[in-house]
Amino acid sequence: MSGRAPVGDGPGAAVVRLTGRAVRGERPLAGAVTEVALDGGGSVLVKRADEADAVRAEAAGLRWLADAGTVRVPNVHGCEGSWLVTDLVPQGRATARTAEEFGRELAALHATGAPAFGAPPPDGPVDAYIGLAPMRNVPGADWPRWYAEHRVLPYLRAAVDGGVIRPAETSAVERLCERLPDLAGPAEPPARLHGDLWNGNVLWGADGHAWLIDPAAHGGHRETDLAMLHLFGCPHLDHVLDGYRQAAPLADGWRDRVGLHQLFPLLVHAVLFGRSYAEQALAVTRAALAR
Repeated sequence: MSGRAPVGDGPGAAVVRLTGRAVRGERPLAGAVTEVALDGGGSVLVKRADEADAVRAEAAGLRWLADAGTVRVPNVHGCEGSWLVTDLVPQGRATARTAEEFGRELAALHATGAPAFGAPPPDGPVDAYIGLAPMRNVPGADWPRWYAEHRVLPYLRAAVDGGVIRPAETSAVERLCERLPDLAGPAEPPARLHGDLWNGNVLWGADGHAWLIDPAAHGGHRETDLAMLHLFGCPHLDHVLDGYRQAAPLADGWRDRVGLHQLFPLLVHAVLFGRSYAEQALAVTRAALAR
């Protein structure tokens, strides 16, 4: 780990400003993430984003999730401009026991609730992000209508504008949005969501517990977080679901609705990464309409 003194507006300098601690070294990790070692021991994680709103949204989301006192979340030391400084989570490995515990904790997180579907975390910006994609947190009282207007249709339009979904293919998604009130299952209260809960944002800590990072937190439907865990796979997913359902049973038919909740992240991925995700989004749309 480099021991040079922090200069300019780099990660080390951001840590000095936001923590008041001296820095003894930096180690670049993946992307715009750096591990910074502190004088006197310990390390923190520093992230840099191009948009200040992305930093504010992530910091506010982490604090909102932490306030629930359920799933473990890295402590936020501070954010400023393009910089976010949090605790570093030493990583271990997933086990069936850890996964089942995580399921129970996730159910408890969801149960802490949110003021409305689409509600941002306190002090979080309306104009937030999911990964690299803009995401507006606009509150609504009715989940099917809110999900269509503020999650599915904006990214469908962006995918068409980007040329990854053909105009002739939009009718199926639009028809699904019209049918959402009949397909969404029993009405549920707004849950406190992580919002981008793919397996890369679940860290299995060296302390034997699961930790959540990189949220796109907002008020939403709890099945959305579970659908994200299904989308890209999750270690011991069956045990996660067992723990979740022990703490908070899911409504009948929830497995049939997984694709419905995956439509939003698939459209986001289509906008960011291209046609293969667009084809997956269209496939889950057709499957939902066939029910």
